Amino acid sequence: MINGKQRAYLRGLANPIDTIIYIGKGGITEQVVKQTDDALTARELVKGKVLENSTLSSRDVAVALSETLNTEVVQVIGSKFVLYRPNPDEPQIKLPRIKKK
Repeated sequence: MINGKQRAYLRGLANPIDTIIYIGKGGITEQVVKQTDDALTARELVKGKVLENSTLSSRDVAVALSETLNTEVVQVIGSKFVLYRPNPDEPQIKLPRIKKK
């Protein structure tokens, strides 16, 4: 589980990256799940978009993919969403530390 400071850090990193996951009228297919899983393993942070012809909302897609792939939903704005999952073997993104009280 990530905290607010870490989420803000990830949002900043996600700002300039390109959208690589597109959800259309077919919804969340097995191929979309596989593509998202591969992208998360390689990049750790991915941006997706729900197209206008989809019956799903971007929040629904982000939550469904998050539950399926064990990721964190970083943000959902309009039709776009950002997911994060650290690579267990070679993490590329160093999150700010959580301060203990």
